[in-house]
Amino acid sequence: MLSVAPDTVPPEADPDQAPDLLDGALTTELTPEGCDIAYWLRAVPQGTLRGDPMGRSREVPVPGHMLLDGPLREAVMQEMAFRSMAEEKATRALSFLVAHAPDTAELDFFTTQLMDEARHAYAFRGHLRELGVPQEDLAETMEKLAGTDREAVLDPLERFGRSVLEDDGDYIGGVVTLTVLVEGVLAPTAELSERKWRPLDAPAAEIERAAGIDEIRHLSVGSTIVRRHLRRRPEDKARIGALMERGNRLWAGLPVQEMTYHREELFQQGLEQHRALVGDYEVWPGRRLVDTTAEERMRTALDWARRTQETRLVYMGLGG
Repeated sequence: MLSVAPDTVPPEADPDQAPDLLDGALTTELTPEGCDIAYWLRAVPQGTLRGDPMGRSREVPVPGHMLLDGPLREAVMQEMAFRSMAEEKATRALSFLVAHAPDTAELDFFTTQLMDEARHAYAFRGHLRELGVPQEDLAETMEKLAGTDREAVLDPLERFGRSVLEDDGDYIGGVVTLTVLVEGVLAPTAELSERKWRPLDAPAAEIERAAGIDEIRHLSVGSTIVRRHLRRRPEDKARIGALMERGNRLWAGLPVQEMTYHREELFQQGLEQHRALVGDYEVWPGRRLVDTTAEERMRTALDWARRTQETRLVYMGLGG
């Protein structure tokens, strides 16, 4: 049964009504049955995207200063390339969850999530094209921008996920890995990205906003699936907890902070060059973007990630 009338967009999918990614990741509760294919067709193409596959307003052009070589353009290009690579890997991982879903509700939901992640990769690549990268040079440019970070961060995560999904055949472990260890940690960084680009690269911020609305749904439904599983099989809690510990140890050994700090330093250099464009814009309540530092923004994103993960773990029955 549909939760809302067929001709309406659910509020959590409406760009004008949906919470930001951080608040949505902490509070939204959705189910796979409620987020079926009919829901997705109504909520995403007609609602979140409003007919645009990149999820942004076409009347908002890429600002001229973002087309000029410099640290600001380099920062957004590195982010877009890395995010596209990450979303591509998520798309491939989701094919295993689709293949091993235990019922049609979860199969349908993960099929829609697979489409979401593939679209995100497309949109982030698309913004690189808008920034002036020719289509024939796109793959090579992305490799130069983020190939090293992909090898250092994404490839180990992919190997971990594939060991859970393929080698162990662990469906619910795969859901936990994707929901908590990947999306639950990367989502707050995406929230920071949307906020900091709003006054400087509005199209990038809109693309991030549309992707973030999707990620709220992914985090919420994934958490519900794990929560139900552990209530049906409480004896699985220790095994899933051990999986989380292995995943967190992997995260701790990855150079995520170094990668993030490098990009924030580039952003900081560009911010100093374009302070007049930013003015008194607040990146979070009470804090002007122009007054922040690379270290502060990185610490804030890490704190958001910790809060998001802890809240979702408690909801699923894995936290204390």
